[in-house]
Amino acid sequence: MTEEQKMLAGEPYSSRDPDLIEQYHRSRSLLKEFHALDSRDLDGRARVLGHLFRHLGEGAWIEAPFSCEYGRYISIGRNAFVNVNCVFADNNLITIGDDVLIGPAVQIYTAGHPLSPEERVNPPGSSAPYVTTGKPVSIGHKCWIGGGAIILPGVTIGDGCTIGAGSVVTKSVPPRSVAAGNPCRILKTLP
Repeated sequence: MTEEQKMLAGEPYSSRDPDLIEQYHRSRSLLKEFHALDSRDLDGRARVLGHLFRHLGEGAWIEAPFSCEYGRYISIGRNAFVNVNCVFADNNLITIGDDVLIGPAVQIYTAGHPLSPEERVNPPGSSAPYVTTGKPVSIGHKCWIGGGAIILPGVTIGDGCTIGAGSVVTKSVPPRSVAAGNPCRILKTLP
């Protein structure tokens, strides 16, 4: 099993694997190109983001600056909007549905590490200095993720949800929920 396969299976993997490092460098080059483009160059932006992401839906809009780990594990749906300063740490799949609004400075994390320092830090000479795992994150259609929200590994946010600004989403949120806080809690369910 390759390190990439382990990563996508949620198993511990070496983040310093040469193939993953090459994917990382590819992402950095594409992001540098994206950030250098004029905001009016819609064709150029779509071309670069089309190379960066696993899927970019028609009409999707990504504001610069934007940051991600690899890019190739991110799927963004039709007419989705990702505002400035978002960070998508895609050490596993990130799936964003159609018609989703993502506020500024939203962070989506898929990577995790053991809580125990003895389990988290690998012995000297290991292929990576620490143990890393990844869990996918999924955001359904027609969601609104408020600015500064943080979505943690393994979370699924159902269709039609609103997540309040600054929330830390530690658990999955069922469809049509309004949720906020740290940790994020369901405030109400829409009919």
